[in-house]
Amino acid sequence: MDYLPNIIFVIVLAIGIGYFVNNIKKLSRNIKLGKDTDVSDNKPTRWKNMARIALGQTKMVVRPIAGLLHIIVYVGFIIINIEVLEIIIDGIFGTHRIFAPMGALYDFLIGSFEILALLVIVAVTLFWVRRNIIRLQRFIKPEMKGWPKKDGNLILYIELVLMLLFLTMNAADYQLQQLGAAHYTVAGSFPVSQFIVPIFEGLSISTLIVIERTAWWLHITGILVFLNYLYYSKHLHILLAFPNTYFGKLGPKGKFKNLDAVTQEVKLMLDPSADPFAAPAEDAADPEKFGASDIMDLSWVQLLNAYTCTECGRCTSECPANQTGKKLSPRKIMMDTRDRIEEVGKNLDANNGKFEDDGRQLLDNFITREELWACTSCNACVEACPVSIDPLSIIMDMRQYLVMEQSAAPTDLNNMMTNIENNGAPWPFNQMDRLNWKEEL
Repeated sequence: MDYLPNIIFVIVLAIGIGYFVNNIKKLSRNIKLGKDTDVSDNKPTRWKNMARIALGQTKMVVRPIAGLLHIIVYVGFIIINIEVLEIIIDGIFGTHRIFAPMGALYDFLIGSFEILALLVIVAVTLFWVRRNIIRLQRFIKPEMKGWPKKDGNLILYIELVLMLLFLTMNAADYQLQQLGAAHYTVAGSFPVSQFIVPIFEGLSISTLIVIERTAWWLHITGILVFLNYLYYSKHLHILLAFPNTYFGKLGPKGKFKNLDAVTQEVKLMLDPSADPFAAPAEDAADPEKFGASDIMDLSWVQLLNAYTCTECGRCTSECPANQTGKKLSPRKIMMDTRDRIEEVGKNLDANNGKFEDDGRQLLDNFITREELWACTSCNACVEACPVSIDPLSIIMDMRQYLVMEQSAAPTDLNNMMTNIENNGAPWPFNQMDRLNWKEEL
C-alpha cells in the first residue's frame, strides 16, 4: 500500500501526457492541411526574430502596462514550473523535496518561485480587472462575446488557483517542518507563504499533512489539466509563439507574392517566339486555383498563424477600417480561420481521416465579403501583432479568389481594372489624354 500513491501518480501523469501528445498530433495534422510553402531561408534571421519577439517579448512592451504584466505572468509561469520537475520526481519515486540537498541554491529558488507566484497573482488580478471592470474596448468587440470571453477569464482563474495552491502547499509544508513532522525535510525559503502559516496554527500534524498533500495533488493535476486545455484555448500561443515567430514573414511588409501561374502566363505573352494558339501539353497539370476560398487553399504557415492568435486585439485596435466603424476585425479573421480549421479537423475525425464535403467554406460561411473589401491593406495589423501573425495575407488571398476565380470584385474596382486594361490608367480617359492632369498643376 505504501506504493499506491506513486502508482496513482504515474497513471495520472501518463494520462495527462498521453492526451497532450494526442492533441499535439491532431494540431500538427490540422496545420498540415495547408499548402506547402518554403520558409527555409535566412535561418540566422529567423532564430534572431524568435529570440527577440517570442522569448524577449519585445513587441509586448510597446504597450508598457500590458507588456509588463504579461512578462510577469510569462516569466512566472515558465520559472515556477521548474518546480514541477521536482514534483514529478517526488510523485514517481515517493520522495519529498528531492532537490533539498542543493542547500542555499534550493532556498533561493523556492523563495524566487514564491515571489514570482505573488507577482503572477497580482498581474492576473489586474488582467481580470482590465477585461471585466475597466472593459477595454478591444476586449468587448463582437467577436469576443461568448466562448472567447469565457476562455480569457477561465485562463486567469486557472492561473490564479495554481499559484494559490502552490503557496498553500508551501505554507503547510513549512509548518510541518517547524513541527518536526517525519519526512518533511527542513529546506526552502518561504518569503510569501510564511504569512499564510498563521491560518494553520493549532492544527494537528495529520491535518496539516492532508492539507499539504491535497494542495500538492491539486497543483500538479491542475497543471496537467491546464496543459491539455491549451489545445482548446487561445493560450495555445504559449507553445506556438516560438515556431510562429521563426516562420514569420521576413520580406518587406508591403510586398505581395505573385502567383507563379500568372507570372508564367505573362512571360509567355511577352515572348515573341511563343505561339499564342498552341494547345497545352497533354501531360500539363490543371491550373492551380487562384487565391483562397477555404483553409486548404491557404499555406500551412497561415494556418499556424490562426492557431497562434492570442486574441489580444492589438491588431483590431490598430485597424483603420475597424476604427471607422467598418465590419472588418483582423482578430476575427484569425479566429474564424481557426474555427474553420477545427471544423474540418472534426470532419476528418468523424470520417477516418478523409474529408467529406460539408458544403461549407471559409469564405461566406465564416468570413464575409464585406469584411474582406473593407481592408485598406495598410499592414497596421501585421505591425501590431506581438507574435508575428499576418492577417493581411489571408485577406489578400481571399480577395484574389474573388477577383480571379469569381470575377466578384466590387463595381468600382472592376471599373478601375477595366480602365487600366483599356486606357493604361485607373481613370476613364483616352490613353492620349491620361497625363493632361499635369498641365493643371
